Amino acid sequence: MIPWIQLDSAKTPDGQQELRLKRRGSEFSIMLGTNELMNSRLNGSEEALAKLSCQRIVGHRQPKILIGGLGMGFTLRAALAELGDNVEIVVAELVPAVVAWARGPMAEIFAGSLDDSRVTIRETDVGQLIRSGAGAWDAILLDVDNGPEGIVHKGNDALYSVAGLSAARTALKPGGVLAVWSQGPDAGFTRRLKQAAFAVEEVNTRANGKRGARHVIWIATKAS
Repeated sequence: MIPWIQLDSAKTPDGQQELRLKRRGSEFSIMLGTNELMNSRLNGSEEALAKLSCQRIVGHRQPKILIGGLGMGFTLRAALAELGDNVEIVVAELVPAVVAWARGPMAEIFAGSLDDSRVTIRETDVGQLIRSGAGAWDAILLDVDNGPEGIVHKGNDALYSVAGLSAARTALKPGGVLAVWSQGPDAGFTRRLKQAAFAVEEVNTRANGKRGARHVIWIATKAS
């Protein structure tokens, strides 16, 4: 058995916890304490987040997409594969070390996606970009802090409140989509999406194709 090697660590935005990047052979893991936040071998639900969203905006001209959370880039790469040359994708990542890891030790799994001319990386709070303009985005994809029940940064909770969801709806163009990844179901979050005047679809997916942990993706659509 190949042992895990810790490559680097970084504080969470509140300075209270530590993220650790580990490698075992060609496999990468990002840990928070004993919790594995992501693994390079488990990409199915993150890719589904992009595919489900892009399928719903396929007819939009020159779509503009905001992705909250870079992670290991699975959602970004899937969105690039789904959409054409005219798409513009902005990725907001709050932890600068995650971007550094993507350009450094994990560069091989990012496969040049960060340097794609369609992509802009912003080291900032995705909530700030959501609140910066009305009708700016065709789709907002959130894979932030394990979903509505976060464990990394309490400030992320505001994204998933009724006020935060209403701000996301304002930031979307008519017919735009808010897609949210979660480690598991959350009936209260479904209710909040509806309170924010979204049409809501809840999709069950797996961490690795038809196998692995069961995750949930909400597809929330703004009326045209």
